[in-house]
Amino acid sequence: MDIYLVGGAVRDTLLGLPVKDRDWVVVGAAPQQLLDQGYLPVGKDFPVFLHPVSKEEYALARTERSTAPGYKGFAFHAAPDVTLDQDLARRDLTINAIAVSQDQLDAHGNFDPRTVRLEDPFQGQRDLQQQRLRHVTDAFEEDPVRILRVARFAARFSEFHVAHETRDLMRRMVTRGEVDALVAERVWQELARGLMEDRPARMFEVLADCMALGHLLAELPADGAVNVTLDRAAACQAPLTVRFAVLALGMPDDAARLQVCTRLRVPTDCRDLALLAARERAAIDGSAVQEAPALVQLLERCDALRKPARFRELLQLCAILAVQPGTTDLSAYPPLARLAMVLSISQSVATDAIARRVMAAGQSGPQVGAAIQAARIAAVAAGLDTLPPSDR
Repeated sequence: MDIYLVGGAVRDTLLGLPVKDRDWVVVGAAPQQLLDQGYLPVGKDFPVFLHPVSKEEYALARTERSTAPGYKGFAFHAAPDVTLDQDLARRDLTINAIAVSQDQLDAHGNFDPRTVRLEDPFQGQRDLQQQRLRHVTDAFEEDPVRILRVARFAARFSEFHVAHETRDLMRRMVTRGEVDALVAERVWQELARGLMEDRPARMFEVLADCMALGHLLAELPADGAVNVTLDRAAACQAPLTVRFAVLALGMPDDAARLQVCTRLRVPTDCRDLALLAARERAAIDGSAVQEAPALVQLLERCDALRKPARFRELLQLCAILAVQPGTTDLSAYPPLARLAMVLSISQSVATDAIARRVMAAGQSGPQVGAAIQAARIAAVAAGLDTLPPSDR
């Protein structure tokens, strides 16, 4: 039984990047051998085990073949006679098809790139050096999710380019309708991960270049106008909700946004922020000249007092959309600090005491709400009076 470190941990070590997690492949073993050593089985479709101590994943070397058009199923073969090269051959990109034997690793699973002996049958190290994303074999075309994975890796390693032969293969897959067979969950999973990379615009550029973007996101204009703002959101370390909202606001209207969210089963928090921003962005942009009553009403429309975290994301989103290209200094967007202060003041109003006082006077319901709103308006007005005249 031989064990190898494979995939992202090897790739990132060779690139001098931190290793986030480790995947292992076991060659020459049967499932019972791992069970006898205390490994815990977790795989349903193929044998994957958790190490009894580290809980890292160990998979038996396997081969696979597509059993239906598109991404609908694969037949796996995992047995002691499957070689390491056969296992590496099923992987997506050559840079992910490099392995290092466990006996070359230190106690923490690390290795020295200067002295290690690599198992690299598909010249992945050369592609790393030449900053190239290249598919391993033509088996790539059996899984259309790999089109999205290539685009996501382009967003992560933005200085890398897609090999011409890989781009051509991706185009042929699109022409055959392979991406149309993808299930929504897989599309969203890869899009979401790509949006969270350092250069998300590269993902959409690669998808457009291989003609997949029009199939996956037909609602998004093909001019790529949203790409600069996407990269700015990434540079500002914006969360996924904000980055998706940037993408969604590049679509023509709410009908298109809802269509995408429904089709891809986009999480509710991402959908809701995008729709809220489409409705309230103009009001937020103009809030720098609004008085206390309009500002409190804006908070109420945004449900900011119940969902302050979402409101702060909305402010960050509007700032990202408004600041000059090339800058990540969101403080230059006046509504950001102003509305953050308005929210803080409104949150400080003692609503329980107001409600008790109003109810003690024999009133309830709308009268309580009106009294609380009036108190917030008065508090916000007093807060604005403390600002310099130019900021009121």
